[in-house]
Amino acid sequence: MELKIRQATLEDIPEITSVFRDTIRAINSKDYSEKQIQVWASGANDLDKWEDRIKNNYFIVAENENRIVGFAYLKNGNYFDGLFVHKDYQRQGIAIKLMRIIESKVITNGYEIIKSDVSITALPFFEDQYYSVEKKQKKSFKGLVFENYIVYKEL
Repeated sequence: MELKIRQATLEDIPEITSVFRDTIRAINSKDYSEKQIQVWASGANDLDKWEDRIKNNYFIVAENENRIVGFAYLKNGNYFDGLFVHKDYQRQGIAIKLMRIIESKVITNGYEIIKSDVSITALPFFEDQYYSVEKKQKKSFKGLVFENYIVYKEL
């Protein structure tokens, strides 16, 4: 697989939101209820929020044959706010490549620690990449409670 990493553009929003929605439905469904999955995946519909993320964050996409197969974004210099890989491209090294670029950006930004909120599903992946759990938390989103973790890594 030939992977190209580049900055996201507003034209990428339809593909990005599709990856977001499909990944949550296919991959995260084993750790969250059907109602939680529906509510979480509905975040794909908030196009203003996606536009804001691309315009105001360090937002990168991974492409294979001109198709977006993953994305990641960094907020506030050292907050790893999102990492998603297409459901059909899991376990092919895409998430690690995106993560390494995000971590490099954090170092370039002058920070020594990167933080993220990660789902139950993503926690083993982050732990495998030497992230530590700061705390387990419950977050409320659209009236539902989601369990997730605040993780960090010293760079």
